[in-house]
Amino acid sequence: MTEFLPENGDGTAVIICPGGSYCWLSKTVEGTDVAKALNEYGIAAYVLHYRTAGWAAFAWHTRVFGGGNHHPYMIQDLQRAIMLVKKKYKNVGLMGFSAGGHLVLTATEYYRTNFLAPLGIVPEVSLRPAFVAAVYPVVSFTAPCTHRRSRRGLLGEYQKNDPVMRDSLSMELHAQLIDCPVFITNCKDDPIVKFHNSELLDSALTIHHKDHLYVPYPTGGHGFGVSKNHWLEKWIQYLHKEKNKKDDTTQSF
Repeated sequence: MTEFLPENGDGTAVIICPGGSYCWLSKTVEGTDVAKALNEYGIAAYVLHYRTAGWAAFAWHTRVFGGGNHHPYMIQDLQRAIMLVKKKYKNVGLMGFSAGGHLVLTATEYYRTNFLAPLGIVPEVSLRPAFVAAVYPVVSFTAPCTHRRSRRGLLGEYQKNDPVMRDSLSMELHAQLIDCPVFITNCKDDPIVKFHNSELLDSALTIHHKDHLYVPYPTGGHGFGVSKNHWLEKWIQYLHKEKNKKDDTTQSF
């Protein structure tokens, strides 16, 4: 994990999870560039280099090249990062891109589950994020709009078709578990992750009356980080609005 600190911080920190189909990480466009942009707003940023299935899994079926890293390694890495950053900051949020968007949503829905238990780690802080931003995220592992490469990267060749695993990691099916503000953005012309993913999540959050904002754009494609559509400014506005709604004496944001 790489730390990026602003000159004048506002006490907020964001853990950034780059995308890459759970097979590799877009460390610059969806990592370093994002962190530097957040610093401009006084937000401390931490780019998480979580474990992935590897380049072989990106190019070919994992059964050809062997195992790689699969679930729950990725969520374990993120939960450990949350623990570490919360030692320094009260308000810790998550931001993920593409498959990284799926990862931060997983952490948001399942923060009550200690995926670190097999490692003998008991968190001393709540793993609940104060807020989450999912940018052109992978959402569903069951719907026709599934991004199959991300599903294979996360679950591996032999678990990717397990219905229990697929259902449990389809974010739209468990939106009722979310209890922090969620910001979602994507583009209608996304050629990689079908835009229906974000629509499914938006609908699920609406049905369960969860605080969220969905900002779709007609064009922009995929993998652009913070370089297009000025979505970051809209997220900052949403973040400030949600902060003003919270009572500092009840829960952190």
